[in-house]
Amino acid sequence: MRQLVFEETGRYGWHEAPDPAITTADQALVRPLAVACCDLDVAVVDGRVPLTPGYAVGHEGVAEVVAVGDGVSTVGVGDRVVVPFQINCGKCHACRRGRTGSCTSVPLMAMYGMRPLAGLDGGGFMADLVSVPYADAMLVALPANLDPADLIAVASLSDNIPDAWRTVGPFKDDLFGLEPADRRVLVVGRSSIGLYAAAFAAALGAHVDYVDIDVQRLAVAEKFGASAHDRPKPAKEWDPYPVTVHTSADPSVLAAALRATWPDGVCTDTGIYYQPTVEMPLLSMYTRGVRFVTGRVNARAVIPEILGVLAAGCDLSPAVDRVVAWDDAASAWPAMTGKTVFART
Repeated sequence: MRQLVFEETGRYGWHEAPDPAITTADQALVRPLAVACCDLDVAVVDGRVPLTPGYAVGHEGVAEVVAVGDGVSTVGVGDRVVVPFQINCGKCHACRRGRTGSCTSVPLMAMYGMRPLAGLDGGGFMADLVSVPYADAMLVALPANLDPADLIAVASLSDNIPDAWRTVGPFKDDLFGLEPADRRVLVVGRSSIGLYAAAFAAALGAHVDYVDIDVQRLAVAEKFGASAHDRPKPAKEWDPYPVTVHTSADPSVLAAALRATWPDGVCTDTGIYYQPTVEMPLLSMYTRGVRFVTGRVNARAVIPEILGVLAAGCDLSPAVDRVVAWDDAASAWPAMTGKTVFART
Protein backbone atom coordinates (compact mmCIF):
# COMPACT_ATOMS: atom_id res chain seq x y z
CA MET A 1 0.00 0.00 0.00
CA ARG A 2 0.98 3.69 -0.26
CA GLN A 3 1.48 6.01 2.66
CA LEU A 4 2.58 9.65 2.80
CA VAL A 5 5.89 10.17 4.60
CA PHE A 6 7.62 13.29 5.89
CA GLU A 7 10.96 12.92 4.08
CA GLU A 8 12.72 16.17 4.99
CA THR A 9 11.81 19.77 5.69
CA GLY A 10 9.59 20.93 2.85
CA ARG A 11 9.31 17.52 1.20
CA TYR A 12 6.73 14.76 1.59
CA GLY A 13 6.40 11.70 -0.60
CA TRP A 14 4.35 8.56 -1.22
CA HIS A 15 6.14 5.40 -0.04
CA GLU A 16 5.24 1.76 -0.40
CA ALA A 17 4.57 -0.11 2.85
CA PRO A 18 3.28 -3.61 3.70
CA ASP A 19 -0.48 -4.01 3.81
CA PRO A 20 -1.70 -4.41 7.40
CA ALA A 21 -3.62 -7.58 8.19
CA ILE A 22 -6.09 -8.75 10.82
CA THR A 23 -4.02 -10.53 13.46
CA THR A 24 -6.22 -10.23 16.57
CA ALA A 25 -9.94 -10.70 17.18
CA ASP A 26 -10.42 -7.12 18.42
CA GLN A 27 -8.82 -5.45 15.40
CA ALA A 28 -10.25 -3.65 12.36
CA LEU A 29 -8.80 -2.39 9.10
CA VAL A 30 -10.09 0.90 7.73
CA ARG A 31 -9.62 2.81 4.47
CA PRO A 32 -9.32 6.58 5.09
CA LEU A 33 -11.82 8.62 3.06
CA ALA A 34 -11.05 12.17 4.23
CA VAL A 35 -7.97 13.11 6.24
CA ALA A 36 -7.46 16.54 7.79
CA CYS A 37 -4.22 18.14 8.83
CA CYS A 38 -3.95 18.84 12.55
CA ASP A 39 -2.82 22.27 13.74
CA LEU A 40 0.35 20.50 14.87
CA ASP A 41 0.93 19.24 11.30
CA VAL A 42 0.84 22.86 10.10
CA ALA A 43 3.29 23.83 12.85
CA VAL A 44 5.69 21.11 11.62
CA VAL A 45 5.40 22.43 8.06
CA ASP A 46 6.09 25.98 9.34
CA GLY A 47 9.13 24.82 11.28
CA ARG A 48 7.62 25.83 14.64
CA VAL A 49 7.77 22.17 15.76
CA PRO A 50 10.98 20.64 14.39
CA LEU A 51 10.17 16.92 14.34
CA THR A 52 12.60 14.34 13.00
CA PRO A 53 11.61 13.34 9.44
CA GLY A 54 10.91 9.78 8.31
CA TYR A 55 7.44 9.14 9.71
CA ALA A 56 4.05 8.48 8.12
CA VAL A 57 1.73 11.47 8.52
CA GLY A 58 -1.94 12.03 9.23
CA HIS A 59 -3.88 11.50 12.45
CA GLU A 60 -7.26 13.14 11.80
CA GLY A 61 -9.80 11.48 9.58
CA VAL A 62 -12.90 9.52 8.77
CA ALA A 63 -12.69 6.11 7.16
CA GLU A 64 -14.58 3.10 5.83
CA VAL A 65 -14.27 -0.23 7.62
CA VAL A 66 -12.93 -2.88 5.22
CA ALA A 67 -12.27 -5.82 7.59
CA VAL A 68 -12.90 -6.76 11.22
CA GLY A 69 -11.70 -9.44 13.58
CA ASP A 70 -14.05 -12.11 14.92
CA GLY A 71 -14.41 -10.29 18.24
CA VAL A 72 -15.55 -6.92 16.84
CA SER A 73 -19.27 -6.29 17.32
CA THR A 74 -19.94 -2.51 17.23
CA VAL A 75 -18.91 -1.82 13.61
CA GLY A 76 -18.95 -3.85 10.42
CA VAL A 77 -17.53 -3.80 6.92
CA GLY A 78 -18.82 -0.80 4.99
CA ASP A 79 -19.46 1.39 8.04
CA ARG A 80 -18.03 4.89 7.96
CA VAL A 81 -16.27 5.78 11.18
CA VAL A 82 -14.23 8.35 13.07
CA VAL A 83 -10.82 7.04 14.11
CA PRO A 84 -9.58 8.85 17.24
CA PHE A 85 -5.93 9.79 17.00
CA GLN A 86 -5.11 8.32 20.42
CA ILE A 87 -4.95 4.52 20.73
CA ASN A 88 -6.97 3.29 23.69
CA CYS A 89 -8.41 0.01 24.93
CA GLY A 90 -11.68 1.26 26.43
CA LYS A 91 -11.43 -1.13 29.40
CA CYS A 92 -8.58 -0.01 31.68
CA HIS A 93 -9.14 2.22 34.71
CA ALA A 94 -8.13 5.36 32.79
CA CYS A 95 -10.41 4.62 29.84
CA ARG A 96 -13.37 3.83 32.11
CA ARG A 97 -12.91 7.28 33.69
CA GLY A 98 -13.02 8.86 30.24
CA ARG A 99 -9.26 9.52 30.20
CA THR A 100 -8.77 7.77 26.88
CA GLY A 101 -5.66 9.80 26.11
CA SER A 102 -3.88 8.10 29.02
CA CYS A 103 -4.89 4.47 28.40
CA THR A 104 -2.76 2.19 30.59
CA SER A 105 -2.93 -0.75 28.16
CA VAL A 106 -0.57 1.03 25.76
CA PRO A 107 2.46 3.30 26.26
CA LEU A 108 1.68 6.91 27.15
CA MET A 109 0.98 9.01 24.03
CA ALA A 110 0.22 6.00 21.83
CA MET A 111 -1.20 7.56 18.69
CA TYR A 112 -1.26 7.83 14.92
CA GLY A 113 0.69 10.05 12.57
CA MET A 114 3.27 11.56 14.96
CA ARG A 115 5.92 8.89 15.48
CA PRO A 116 8.58 11.23 16.96
CA LEU A 117 6.16 12.12 19.77
CA ALA A 118 4.34 8.80 20.10
CA GLY A 119 4.84 6.28 22.85
CA LEU A 120 3.45 3.78 20.33
CA ASP A 121 3.19 4.65 16.63
CA GLY A 122 0.04 3.48 14.86
CA GLY A 123 1.18 4.70 11.45
CA GLY A 124 -0.33 7.53 9.46
CA PHE A 125 -3.87 8.12 8.16
CA MET A 126 -2.54 9.27 4.79
CA ALA A 127 -2.42 5.64 3.72
CA ASP A 128 -4.46 3.12 1.78
CA LEU A 129 -5.18 1.12 4.94
CA VAL A 130 -4.91 1.73 8.67
CA SER A 131 -4.92 -0.90 11.40
CA VAL A 132 -7.10 -0.15 14.42
CA PRO A 133 -6.63 -2.22 17.60
CA TYR A 134 -9.43 -2.32 20.20
CA ALA A 135 -11.87 -1.53 17.38
CA ASP A 136 -15.01 -1.73 19.55
CA ALA A 137 -13.53 0.84 21.92
CA MET A 138 -11.85 3.01 19.32
CA LEU A 139 -14.14 3.40 16.34
CA VAL A 140 -17.16 5.69 16.40
CA ALA A 141 -19.75 5.04 13.71
CA LEU A 142 -20.94 8.04 11.70
CA PRO A 143 -24.57 8.52 10.66
CA ALA A 144 -25.25 6.60 7.48
CA ASN A 145 -26.77 9.61 5.70
CA LEU A 146 -23.69 11.85 5.75
CA ASP A 147 -22.78 13.08 2.28
CA PRO A 148 -19.18 13.71 1.12
CA ALA A 149 -19.31 17.38 2.13
CA ASP A 150 -20.31 16.36 5.65
CA LEU A 151 -17.38 13.94 5.82
CA ILE A 152 -14.98 16.74 4.93
CA ALA A 153 -16.46 19.02 7.61
CA VAL A 154 -15.99 16.42 10.35
CA ALA A 155 -12.61 15.01 9.28
CA SER A 156 -11.00 16.68 12.31
CA LEU A 157 -13.21 14.77 14.75
CA SER A 158 -10.17 12.64 15.56
CA ASP A 159 -8.35 15.45 17.38
CA ASN A 160 -8.79 19.21 16.82
CA ILE A 161 -12.59 19.26 17.07
CA PRO A 162 -12.59 17.39 20.42
CA ASP A 163 -9.72 19.60 21.59
CA ALA A 164 -11.94 22.63 20.93
CA TRP A 165 -15.03 21.06 22.49
CA ARG A 166 -13.26 20.53 25.82
CA THR A 167 -12.71 24.29 26.12
CA VAL A 168 -16.44 25.06 26.29
CA GLY A 169 -18.49 21.84 26.38
CA PRO A 170 -17.70 20.83 29.99
CA PHE A 171 -18.73 24.29 31.18
CA LYS A 172 -22.02 24.67 29.33
CA ASP A 173 -24.08 24.08 32.48
CA ASP A 174 -22.05 26.73 34.31
CA LEU A 175 -22.65 29.18 31.46
CA PHE A 176 -26.37 28.59 31.30
CA GLY A 177 -26.76 28.92 35.03
CA LEU A 178 -25.87 32.58 34.52
CA GLU A 179 -28.00 35.54 33.50
CA PRO A 180 -28.24 35.77 29.70
CA ALA A 181 -26.01 38.85 29.55
CA ASP A 182 -23.25 36.97 31.37
CA ARG A 183 -23.14 34.00 29.01
CA ARG A 184 -19.95 35.19 27.39
CA VAL A 185 -16.87 33.41 26.06
CA LEU A 186 -13.52 34.87 25.03
CA VAL A 187 -11.54 32.88 22.45
CA VAL A 188 -7.96 33.82 21.62
CA GLY A 189 -7.28 32.08 18.32
CA ARG A 190 -4.35 31.12 16.18
CA SER A 191 -5.43 28.07 14.23
CA SER A 192 -8.39 25.75 13.77
CA ILE A 193 -8.91 24.81 17.43
CA GLY A 194 -9.82 28.40 18.30
CA LEU A 195 -12.27 28.55 15.41
CA TYR A 196 -13.93 25.30 16.43
CA ALA A 197 -14.14 26.59 20.02
CA ALA A 198 -15.86 29.75 18.81
CA ALA A 199 -18.29 27.66 16.76
CA PHE A 200 -19.22 25.48 19.72
CA ALA A 201 -19.62 28.39 22.12
CA ALA A 202 -21.87 30.21 19.66
CA ALA A 203 -23.87 27.03 18.97
CA LEU A 204 -24.46 26.70 22.71
CA GLY A 205 -25.94 30.19 22.75
CA ALA A 206 -23.10 32.19 24.28
CA HIS A 207 -21.87 35.57 23.10
CA VAL A 208 -18.38 34.94 21.71
CA ASP A 209 -15.56 37.45 21.35
CA TYR A 210 -12.91 36.00 19.05
CA VAL A 211 -9.44 37.60 18.99
CA ASP A 212 -6.88 36.87 16.27
CA ILE A 213 -4.47 38.65 13.91
CA ASP A 214 -5.33 36.61 10.81
CA VAL A 215 -7.92 38.20 8.51
CA GLN A 216 -9.16 34.90 7.10
CA ARG A 217 -9.69 33.30 10.51
CA LEU A 218 -11.46 36.44 11.74
CA ALA A 219 -13.88 36.13 8.82
CA VAL A 220 -14.49 32.45 9.60
CA ALA A 221 -15.18 33.27 13.25
CA GLU A 222 -17.82 35.76 12.14
CA LYS A 223 -19.43 33.03 10.02
CA PHE A 224 -19.71 30.99 13.21
CA GLY A 225 -21.54 33.86 14.88
CA ALA A 226 -18.67 35.32 16.90
CA SER A 227 -17.72 38.98 17.23
CA ALA A 228 -14.24 39.22 15.68
CA HIS A 229 -11.46 41.47 16.98
CA ASP A 230 -8.17 41.86 15.15
CA ARG A 231 -6.27 43.25 18.15
CA PRO A 232 -6.81 42.37 21.79
CA LYS A 233 -7.73 45.21 24.08
CA PRO A 234 -5.79 45.48 27.33
CA ALA A 235 -7.20 42.93 29.76
CA LYS A 236 -8.45 45.68 32.09
CA GLU A 237 -10.72 46.94 29.28
CA TRP A 238 -12.51 43.60 28.81
CA ASP A 239 -15.56 42.87 30.88
CA PRO A 240 -14.39 39.65 32.56
CA TYR A 241 -15.58 36.37 31.04
CA PRO A 242 -16.78 33.27 32.88
CA VAL A 243 -15.11 31.11 30.20
CA THR A 244 -11.94 31.98 28.31
CA VAL A 245 -10.11 29.92 25.70
CA HIS A 246 -6.46 30.41 24.80
CA THR A 247 -4.96 28.69 21.76
CA SER A 248 -2.08 30.93 20.66
CA ALA A 249 0.73 29.29 22.68
CA ASP A 250 2.05 32.81 23.36
CA PRO A 251 2.79 33.18 27.11
CA SER A 252 2.12 36.92 27.16
CA VAL A 253 -1.26 36.43 25.53
CA LEU A 254 -2.02 33.59 27.94
CA ALA A 255 -1.44 35.98 30.84
CA ALA A 256 -3.90 38.43 29.29
CA ALA A 257 -6.51 35.69 28.84
CA LEU A 258 -6.12 34.67 32.47
CA ARG A 259 -6.56 38.27 33.63
CA ALA A 260 -9.71 38.48 31.49
CA THR A 261 -11.24 35.46 33.28
CA TRP A 262 -13.68 36.50 35.96
CA PRO A 263 -13.58 35.34 39.59
CA ASP A 264 -14.24 31.60 39.79
CA GLY A 265 -14.20 31.41 35.98
CA VAL A 266 -12.23 28.95 33.90
CA CYS A 267 -9.51 29.39 31.29
CA THR A 268 -8.62 26.41 29.08
CA ASP A 269 -5.32 26.47 27.21
CA THR A 270 -4.82 24.07 24.29
CA GLY A 271 -1.34 25.32 23.41
CA ILE A 272 1.92 23.39 23.64
CA TYR A 273 4.80 25.32 25.19
CA TYR A 274 8.32 24.18 24.35
CA GLN A 275 10.18 26.72 26.46
CA PRO A 276 11.38 25.48 29.90
CA THR A 277 9.15 27.84 31.91
CA VAL A 278 6.08 30.01 31.35
CA GLU A 279 5.19 32.83 33.74
CA MET A 280 1.62 32.93 34.99
CA PRO A 281 -0.13 35.50 37.24
CA LEU A 282 -0.67 32.93 39.98
CA LEU A 283 -1.33 35.41 42.81
CA SER A 284 -4.08 37.09 40.79
CA MET A 285 -5.47 33.69 39.81
CA TYR A 286 -5.43 32.53 43.43
CA THR A 287 -7.09 35.70 44.67
CA ARG A 288 -9.87 35.47 42.10
CA GLY A 289 -10.24 31.69 42.16
CA VAL A 290 -9.51 31.29 38.45
CA ARG A 291 -9.38 27.68 37.25
CA PHE A 292 -6.74 26.87 34.65
CA VAL A 293 -7.03 23.78 32.46
CA THR A 294 -4.18 22.42 30.35
CA GLY A 295 -3.09 19.03 29.06
CA ARG A 296 -3.89 16.65 26.23
CA VAL A 297 -7.44 16.05 25.07
CA ASN A 298 -9.19 12.72 25.68
CA ALA A 299 -10.59 12.60 22.16
CA ARG A 300 -12.49 9.29 22.08
CA ALA A 301 -14.44 10.05 25.22
CA VAL A 302 -16.12 13.20 23.86
CA ILE A 303 -16.73 12.34 20.19
CA PRO A 304 -20.27 10.92 20.72
CA GLU A 305 -21.38 14.09 22.52
CA ILE A 306 -19.93 16.25 19.76
CA LEU A 307 -21.79 14.24 17.12
CA GLY A 308 -24.99 15.11 18.97
CA VAL A 309 -24.16 18.83 18.82
CA LEU A 310 -23.40 18.56 15.11
CA ALA A 311 -26.64 16.69 14.47
CA ALA A 312 -28.49 19.55 16.19
CA GLY A 313 -27.26 21.93 13.50
CA CYS A 314 -23.73 23.09 14.38
CA ASP A 315 -21.94 23.39 11.01
CA LEU A 316 -18.14 23.32 11.24
CA SER A 317 -17.45 23.43 7.50
CA PRO A 318 -16.32 27.11 7.42
CA ALA A 319 -13.19 26.11 9.36
CA VAL A 320 -11.93 24.03 6.42
CA ASP A 321 -9.47 26.20 4.51
CA ARG A 322 -8.89 23.93 1.51
CA VAL A 323 -9.93 20.56 0.09
CA VAL A 324 -7.24 18.69 -1.87
CA ALA A 325 -7.46 15.57 -4.00
CA TRP A 326 -5.84 12.57 -2.31
CA ASP A 327 -3.24 12.00 -5.02
CA ASP A 328 -2.06 15.62 -4.76
CA ALA A 329 -1.12 15.30 -1.09
CA ALA A 330 2.65 15.04 -1.60
CA SER A 331 2.80 18.54 -3.10
CA ALA A 332 0.00 20.10 -1.05
CA TRP A 333 0.99 18.88 2.43
CA PRO A 334 4.18 21.02 2.69
CA ALA A 335 2.26 24.08 1.48
CA MET A 336 -0.52 23.95 4.11
CA THR A 337 -1.30 27.13 6.02
CA GLY A 338 -4.70 26.27 7.48
CA LYS A 339 -7.15 23.43 7.93
CA THR A 340 -6.66 21.27 4.83
CA VAL A 341 -8.64 18.12 4.08
CA PHE A 342 -7.36 15.45 1.69
CA ALA A 343 -10.28 13.59 0.13
CA ARG A 344 -10.53 10.49 -2.01
CA THR A 345 -12.71 10.78 -5.08
